[in-house]
Amino acid sequence: MWVKLHKSSRTVVAICDENLLGKMFVQGIKQLDIRESFYNGEIMQKEQLISLMKIEFKEGSTFNIVGKESIKTAIQANIIDKTSVKKVKGIPFVLIIN
Repeated sequence: MWVKLHKSSRTVVAICDENLLGKMFVQGIKQLDIRESFYNGEIMQKEQLISLMKIEFKEGSTFNIVGKESIKTAIQANIIDKTSVKKVKGIPFVLIIN
């Protein structure tokens, strides 16, 4: 999964499935734009990403997570539950603002 940390007054953690990078999905007025400039950082394996998610969640970071594998990993890290997941054109995503 692609992971990029955006540091400012609060860290934004951008995570997406490898196969979604650079794609855009539109459904009515909803748009999901998985821009390389926002998500293209480092490829991480599940175990490494779970550790990062837990640390960043405790730090109060904001998360932008897109894709089935990335969402599944966030659920396993206990930072989201299934009820918070939305979809655009069948692509699951979640925003977490701590």
